[in-house]
Amino acid sequence: MPRRVSWKKTLIVAKREYTTRVKSKGYWIGTLILPLLMSALFIIPGLIFSRTTSELDLVVVDTTGGEIAQGLQQRLEARRTDEERHLASFEVTVEAPQADAEAQRAALDRRLLDEKIDAWMWIDDAGLADDEVEYRARSVSNTFSQEMLARDLSTVVRELRLTRAGYDPSQIGGLLEPVDLDTVRVSAKGSRKQAGEVGFFFAYGIFFLLYIVLMIWGQQVLQGVLEEKSSRVVEVIVSAVTPFELMMGKLLGIGAAALTQFGLWLACIVALTAPGLVASLVSLPEDVGLPSVSILQAFFLLVFFLLGFLVYSTMYAAVGAAFNNVQEAQQLSMIPTMSIISPMLFLFPVLNDSTGALAVVTSMVPIMAPILMPLRIAVEMPPLWQVLLSIAITAGFIWLMVGVCSRIYRVGILMYGKKPTIQELWRWVRYA
Repeated sequence: MPRRVSWKKTLIVAKREYTTRVKSKGYWIGTLILPLLMSALFIIPGLIFSRTTSELDLVVVDTTGGEIAQGLQQRLEARRTDEERHLASFEVTVEAPQADAEAQRAALDRRLLDEKIDAWMWIDDAGLADDEVEYRARSVSNTFSQEMLARDLSTVVRELRLTRAGYDPSQIGGLLEPVDLDTVRVSAKGSRKQAGEVGFFFAYGIFFLLYIVLMIWGQQVLQGVLEEKSSRVVEVIVSAVTPFELMMGKLLGIGAAALTQFGLWLACIVALTAPGLVASLVSLPEDVGLPSVSILQAFFLLVFFLLGFLVYSTMYAAVGAAFNNVQEAQQLSMIPTMSIISPMLFLFPVLNDSTGALAVVTSMVPIMAPILMPLRIAVEMPPLWQVLLSIAITAGFIWLMVGVCSRIYRVGILMYGKKPTIQELWRWVRYA
């Protein structure tokens, strides 16, 4: 690693990497395509689903006296006007059992095959003893309809059993109501209601954003490092800048292009979801507050997002620096991908005890800090010295990785045709 780094030269390299990518047609095509695909994958199916109703003609045969069939018919008819109607709607016909049960069942099957009905149910004492009711249809892939039907049938059977046992179903239902915890977060600024999952969603959101950005741009970092090596232009470039300055400039330039694209995507997502968020906020109960994030917390969340991007990008850069072409580098490109997943192993233990020894130690590890420290910040703001120490360790790791990459790069540009071994890479780092 050089004793002195010319940041002017580094920024020139970064500017060149940034402008080369931002001015390309592929960059803007990719920037526009993703929001369109996201809209097509999430918004359009949602609109179609909300306006699609599964209409089923259902025949119910109840050999236990008819009370279950009548109760089920009443519940399903009442449901035709509630909010779940868009999932499924049933037209129920109750048929009396006949003396020849097998002939009646065969006739129902023929009506199914002739498409005169969509499904039929057979309720008998033997089935209810095993808590099962036979349901027959041409297709049983309509899980939404079946879940709704099973839920209403269970309610009817449960209430009938309680009534026959001499109990009031409404009273029993009230006695069996679950008890929820009314979670209130206490802080120096006051107390307010907040769900316990808020911290998890903060951390998972940062993980998801990092993962998406790196899946798209990690290969760009790898290819950017390989560009000059494959064309041999680097032999001219290194006469003007050091390998460290070149590597750092590439990392900053490609990272800036990635974050520019990500910022545009984020703006599109906000614009698309803003109406729904506003509607949700208006309908919130008065005693339920939104999760509070201070300016300091928001600042640290942004810092760790940027550090996370640089941490995992340097890993892609290290892979690119060690090989001569993309085909060779692909073999080890899964290492950075697996590294970003590793913090998820500690997500729930840290969420459960954000001030414990495990949480403190793992949030100091550079490849885990970008995920786990934001989780701790969202759950309960840790001591400031821990946050600053985590930032310092992660930044030092990035600086060290860039130095390692530049040393490998410095020797690797002179190596032709041979794929280096781990031992050779270690010698390059030591003696470069």
